[in-house]
Amino acid sequence: MVCSSYSSVLPFPIMHLSIENHIATITLSRPNAGNAIDEQTAQQLRDLCEVVRQDDDVRVCVITGDGSAEGGVFCTGTEHSGGEPSAEEFARLRVSEAIAAIEKPTIALINGDAIDQGLELALACDLRVVSETARLGLTHLASGIIPWDGGTQRLPRIVGQSQATDMILRSRLLDAQEALEIGLVNHVGEHEEAAGYAHSLATTITSHAPIGARYLKETLMKGADMTLEQGLGLEADLTVILQSTADRAEGIASFLERRQPEYRGE
Repeated sequence: MVCSSYSSVLPFPIMHLSIENHIATITLSRPNAGNAIDEQTAQQLRDLCEVVRQDDDVRVCVITGDGSAEGGVFCTGTEHSGGEPSAEEFARLRVSEAIAAIEKPTIALINGDAIDQGLELALACDLRVVSETARLGLTHLASGIIPWDGGTQRLPRIVGQSQATDMILRSRLLDAQEALEIGLVNHVGEHEEAAGYAHSLATTITSHAPIGARYLKETLMKGADMTLEQGLGLEADLTVILQSTADRAEGIASFLERRQPEYRGE
């Protein structure tokens, strides 16, 4: 699926993927179950993340939940087989790492409640845009467990240790404005405005050099787990590599010629 511009829809029983103008949109589509993640959903989401990873035409990926009406749902958590989940079942249900493994920028369009594993999916994205009616939280401890799909690691990295500890220990649900105030999300708007903002954000990202965007994400994500010296080394190495790309040459040429650049990801 490598081409400059196209629109396609791949139907799945419980989610779908659309790709248009370099933007891939993955939509969770189990509205009657609150878009909760079961084993089938988890496997299909992992599969679609791999499709996005391998499609050279995709420059940014948006993940959202089904439903265009006010008060829709992003993802309300996990649906498992009943009883105490085994270690093997938890492994089959985990999916956030597949989202985090997408080298291209990712945006969570949180068009409704994002609770427990639903919030963990959003935390695996690079940016989060949220509808003003949504609630967000990791309430696992109220049920006697802890977040298990990356929440204990990604939430503190985004909002800080103190805020994350408070949220998780109290199983606290935040409204959209609270989430914005602590830096959990990047933008809050009414339902349609949030969707429009997410699309505008994705469009802006696609207008930039795609190789540079991927390297920027690598620097930011990997650098967070490195010493400052190591992070600066990674930044320098990737900067040198970028100088040899056709996109870098196009960026310079477009500046000198006072025109919009036409990046090809080369």
